[in-house]
Amino acid sequence: MSDWTLDYSGFDAHEEGLREALCTLGNGYFATRGANEEAEAGDIHYPGTYLAGGYNRLKTQIAGHEIENEDLVNMPNWLSLTFRPEEGEWFNLMAVDILEYHQTLNLNTGVLQRDMRFRDRQGRETILVSQRLVHMQNPHLAAIEWRLKPENWSGRITVRSALDGRVINAGVTRYRELASTHLTPLSAEPLNEDTIRLVVETNQSHLRVAQAARTQAYIDEHRVNAECQLVQEPGYIAQELSFDVTQGQEVRIEKVVAMHTSRDRAISEPGLAISHSVAQAGPFAELSASHAQVWEHLWYRCDLVLEGGGRSQKILRLHIFHLLQTVSPHVVDLDVGVPARGLHGEAYRGHIFWDELFIFPFLNFRIPEITRALLRYRYRRLGEARRLAREAGYRGAMYPWQSGSSGREESQMLHLNPKSGRWIADHSHLQRHVNAAIAFNVWRYYEVTEDCEFLSYYGAELLVEIARFWASCASWNASRKRYDICGVMGPDEFHDRYPWATEPGLDNNAYTNLMVAWVLRRANDALERIGAERRQELCETLAVTDQEVAMWEEISHKLFVPFHEGVISQFEGYERLEEFEWKRYQSQYGDIHRLDRLLEAEGDTANRYKASKQADALMLFYLFSADELSDLFQQLGYTFTLELIPRTIEYYQQRTSHGSTLSRIVESWVLARSDRPRSLTLLNEALESDIADVQGGTTQEGIHLGAMAGTVDLVQRGETGLVVRDGVLRFDPCLPDPLPGLHLRLRYHGRWIEITMKGNRMTLSVSEGGAKSVRIAVRDQIHSFDAGQRLEFHCQPGGTDWRIINRSESTDSS
Repeated sequence: MSDWTLDYSGFDAHEEGLREALCTLGNGYFATRGANEEAEAGDIHYPGTYLAGGYNRLKTQIAGHEIENEDLVNMPNWLSLTFRPEEGEWFNLMAVDILEYHQTLNLNTGVLQRDMRFRDRQGRETILVSQRLVHMQNPHLAAIEWRLKPENWSGRITVRSALDGRVINAGVTRYRELASTHLTPLSAEPLNEDTIRLVVETNQSHLRVAQAARTQAYIDEHRVNAECQLVQEPGYIAQELSFDVTQGQEVRIEKVVAMHTSRDRAISEPGLAISHSVAQAGPFAELSASHAQVWEHLWYRCDLVLEGGGRSQKILRLHIFHLLQTVSPHVVDLDVGVPARGLHGEAYRGHIFWDELFIFPFLNFRIPEITRALLRYRYRRLGEARRLAREAGYRGAMYPWQSGSSGREESQMLHLNPKSGRWIADHSHLQRHVNAAIAFNVWRYYEVTEDCEFLSYYGAELLVEIARFWASCASWNASRKRYDICGVMGPDEFHDRYPWATEPGLDNNAYTNLMVAWVLRRANDALERIGAERRQELCETLAVTDQEVAMWEEISHKLFVPFHEGVISQFEGYERLEEFEWKRYQSQYGDIHRLDRLLEAEGDTANRYKASKQADALMLFYLFSADELSDLFQQLGYTFTLELIPRTIEYYQQRTSHGSTLSRIVESWVLARSDRPRSLTLLNEALESDIADVQGGTTQEGIHLGAMAGTVDLVQRGETGLVVRDGVLRFDPCLPDPLPGLHLRLRYHGRWIEITMKGNRMTLSVSEGGAKSVRIAVRDQIHSFDAGQRLEFHCQPGGTDWRIINRSESTDSS
């Protein structure tokens, strides 16, 4: 079993949806699911193609309401490639006897391959090897290569290569009652004897999308002189190439595809651009070589090596692979965010939530240019966030829980419960903590990169406007002499109102309030760090006064944090909820991850119970070190003891269903030092979330990108104890026995640092180049590293004291 391949043996119709999502190929500009080229959309296959930022709005009348949704659009299917022998049927795996079948996703080179041997109804046996790539160097190109060999027959065959714009959004069953036709065909025509072109446009956003496909056949590397016929209809064009094949002789078929849109830069218009791109594209072998070369460079930066990692190593690489396919270096030049389900399916409609909180830590230390670009997606929508805040009666900027093209609130007002078949009110837009997550991401990016330009011209403005929003949300409670934040939701989506209240919203969610206290202080820090001239300019532009800044400081010291039974309360009044009968429901239903749906179907509500979908209060221990939390509680005037952490963790462990794939990431992290066996169990469960589809059918609708990135970050931070604090990169190693070795590279303050951990030894090497020393702490000892230095540390077994045993010049010049 290779650590670099995802392998499937045998064809399983029931597993195709999952395989197609996990075998998606992309390059940050667009991605295409791993559906078979010959497959058409239906109950088994769903060949979706998704363009980063390619949204469209539609309205639907349902349940007595007009619902408007913005969706990431399923773009024309460029995969379509099939064949048939003379007087035979078009190739269809469901209509042949499959003699051999193997599918491999090569993570190292970014190529999807299928090896098939089958017998048709006339007894003809054929070998077909398919390879496919979505080009990582040129974001507008993709290619397919077929190698077809007749084993016991000769004769004439016809190969059909098509571009199909008749597709709709039908990848999520529970959305199928909603309007789904997003594309209007504009033209479908041949460009020359081997190239066809299709142009469509989204019917609301008027995004024009053009595709061109060049299809050629070769025998013994000689171009086949095929007879060609065209098939055309609105939104569809195909060319049929007919030629003779001989028993035992292999024919190679290449399909090279280009895609451009009206959002692209440096083009006249997409139809003309694809004509040029497809004509200039080389053959499959050339494209494959340049594509693999880019992946080699990406893996050098981004690989994380577990010595003896086995299946865990494979899954971690699969997760890194899908992260880089969704937000590759190509997004640096695009105005896009990070869809929670990647570019892998239509779940969540391709919207952007708070998953960046779990994704950016990996990117910050590898390719921070991507983080910078994705944060600018938020900055460009600052005006819309200001409008949302103003309409809701607040100041500053209020970012939406679900964002799409424009940054307006895209959260549904109603959603379908598939357990009951009822459409019910959706209050998830009250998850205002997305604002805190954006501010957190801005500051953590700055800490890792020391990107002063970004902080001065983008980050500080984001922090100021988010701080201004939170200050306007806070209300003074004279009885407790504290500030409250009322009417919100925390990360736990099972609770959106009190069972005794008529209006949605909860008061003083602990996670939200503590994050707000932290954000208000960071806004002040940002103003102090950007320099006097820029600070004056920004404060004048935004009308920020000394009195307002002083109010942020006051609120950051006086926000209320609820407690009960010696633990942090998830929200004020949590202790009044009923305990839930976990054992009875588990025995009755088995899978209770989505307990809210089960209870609603019974006429009950999760709002009544101390039962959470996912980690909420525990997010505090995920995002902040114990030292940072101690400072935060001290800032607020609350007593903080280390015993509060395990008590709170144990309390909510017993009351969480883990209905979100992010939940196990958080809980594994918070248990990393207190309960290693349980932490590793949760890490393994998180690793299996998508590859094993543990939630029973959700992965085929799109992978869970935050959970994928979170598992990598969990290994990266959890085993090294990595944290940036006070301008120092700090390590507090904690490598467990089952993981005997770890190797990774990190980029910090512009320098590459190579880290190797094995047993009770850790080696740090700093790259050449640059004049500034890097300050690194191992446990509490701070060391200043110059370029090219290498330090080796040793710790006595079971001890905590890491000492330098060797200092030398590094041979690494990465």
